[in-house]
Amino acid sequence: MYKHFVRILLIFSLFVFITGQNFPGLSGIFFRSVRAQTENGIGGGLVLEDIQLTEGLDLGIDLDDVLALEEHFLPKLLTFNSYTIERGDMIGHIAVSAGLNEDTLISVNGIRNSRLIQIGQVLRIPNQDGIFYSVQPDDTLESIADRHNTTAFHISAVNELFSENLGTGDRLFIPGGRMDWITRQEINGDLFIWPSSGRITSPYGWRRDPFGSGARQFHTGIDISGSTGIPVRAAMHGRVSHVGYDSLYGNFVLVNHHSGYRTLYAHMSTVRVRPGANVATGERIGDVGSTGLSTGPHLHFTVFKDGVTVNPRSLMR
Repeated sequence: MYKHFVRILLIFSLFVFITGQNFPGLSGIFFRSVRAQTENGIGGGLVLEDIQLTEGLDLGIDLDDVLALEEHFLPKLLTFNSYTIERGDMIGHIAVSAGLNEDTLISVNGIRNSRLIQIGQVLRIPNQDGIFYSVQPDDTLESIADRHNTTAFHISAVNELFSENLGTGDRLFIPGGRMDWITRQEINGDLFIWPSSGRITSPYGWRRDPFGSGARQFHTGIDISGSTGIPVRAAMHGRVSHVGYDSLYGNFVLVNHHSGYRTLYAHMSTVRVRPGANVATGERIGDVGSTGLSTGPHLHFTVFKDGVTVNPRSLMR
């Protein structure tokens, strides 16, 4: 009975602290927060002192409300269930069914491309939202908590930490943490829109020289078929870095994006932007053409990540 009362008292004090409400009937109860002495990293927390109990005291709140507050505010130890992927499953749908956001399932299961999940693959389903974070040099619990809009107390409790000492590379579960937009879009293949309408006539990767030599060449982008004059649009918002003509690419535009991405649009008949211009996702930057070394009207589209070409198709909606 005493344990239940202390539990209610703790939750109620948290409620009073968060809401700022005043309960005159509790004038006989005093809370004082003190830091407990710690030894070898164990211990610490809140100590209730000078508690005076009044017989028949009515706190004015229901036990169910108290338990609801506990569920909402107090951290929970991290536990997992499992789920086996079935035909037709998608990460977003599985997350909704589990009452979680998809960031959580992606992070917990180390998914790098959500389009490549397989039937029969077993996913770990945690009991709460959050993401895993790898500790960086000079990180502290407070700095990690501030970065992810949570508290050091919640991180410590969920991960059952007995010390604030962190090691570089340690993996922590951040309750309520979310991925940044770029990372989520990369994993879901939703980072870029299609820069022009049409079908892919030559994919990214190795191919035979289309100009008759038969030599094996690496195609650094994708070719999208199209008629001369149809719009070419920025695949993601960014800033135009270069506009020009090249004997291979013809009329081209280079656009810089955040997070180290850059896109190239080549063989255009007309360029409609200037260097330094800020362009929105889907904004028209030129027209399909066949300038430079080309077999016919099409758009050559290349995506660079930190200066290295990547397969555009894996990042396109």
